[in-house]
Amino acid sequence: MHSDLEKAVKILEAGGLVAIPTETVYGLAADAENEAAVKSIYAAKNRPATHPLIVHVASAEALPYWAREIPEDAKKLTEAFWPGPLTIVLKRSAHAKDFVTGGQDTVALRCPSHPLVHELLKRFDAGKGRGLAAPSANTFGKISPTTAQHVRDDLGEKPDGKTDFILDGGECTVGIESTILDLTGETPRILREGDVSGEMISKVIGKPVEHGAVGASPRVSGSMKSHYAPEHVLKIVSADDLPGETQFLARHFKTFSLIAPEKIAKRFSTVAEKVRGYKDAKELQVNLYKWLHELDRDGGDVIFAVEPELTDSSAGVLDRLTRAAAERPNKESK
Repeated sequence: MHSDLEKAVKILEAGGLVAIPTETVYGLAADAENEAAVKSIYAAKNRPATHPLIVHVASAEALPYWAREIPEDAKKLTEAFWPGPLTIVLKRSAHAKDFVTGGQDTVALRCPSHPLVHELLKRFDAGKGRGLAAPSANTFGKISPTTAQHVRDDLGEKPDGKTDFILDGGECTVGIESTILDLTGETPRILREGDVSGEMISKVIGKPVEHGAVGASPRVSGSMKSHYAPEHVLKIVSADDLPGETQFLARHFKTFSLIAPEKIAKRFSTVAEKVRGYKDAKELQVNLYKWLHELDRDGGDVIFAVEPELTDSSAGVLDRLTRAAAERPNKESK
């Protein structure tokens, strides 16, 4: 693994693209100050250039390098949650260029906790504060990757694929993208839900946290209505409506797969093509993208999902389910 890290650093230093493991999802990384390298991320993902990227750093010591204003809340939160799945949005410094920030006056920063990429960042940083721009390592809008194989199946490695190297760090343990918290306004505001909840943040900073973007909020990753989507139709249904939905499909000679709480999953296991059962929202969060990849590849004509109850801790996975199931205009589904 030492040789893989050395290889990854050399590729990044030369302006290449490396798929990296984080605790959330795999990212497609490039030197965040190399314009050509960052633009190659957009090209590889087919991502709109106005969508800002998150800069991944080795530690909170890099904050002054990337941000010109560091509020006290940022210091408290990085001490509590970094390394970890929390991204903070701050006023950018001169090092954060338009090609990373989407032309905005803000920059999104995160320090991931996966030991392999954490070591990679320390080596790449070399004590200077440098960082890696790294959105999820998948084609824009598709299901995010939580294994190296997901990246191979989608973007692939050169010469036939789009990445220069895939750094394999096993399965991601959090399973959905980081919480994004805007600290540039008067009130801290969560712009993307994730594993670090509003309640957890409030306890650290001693003040309430608002949820959802407003007109003045910065644009951030993962905020499109339709996102993280499988090729097949994904439909969120209630437990009460599920029998009628499945009977309707059967009358039209169509099949289905199911993601649901364990008791419901067991009840429908004999009539579904594939079933994935979860005991709680946390298990669903960790496995959601993996299951969507599996069911999209091997499941039925439609994927049904029975969602968990909405709580502060389930907000992130419910957000991803909702976006994955959203209507996709001008797109034909299998």
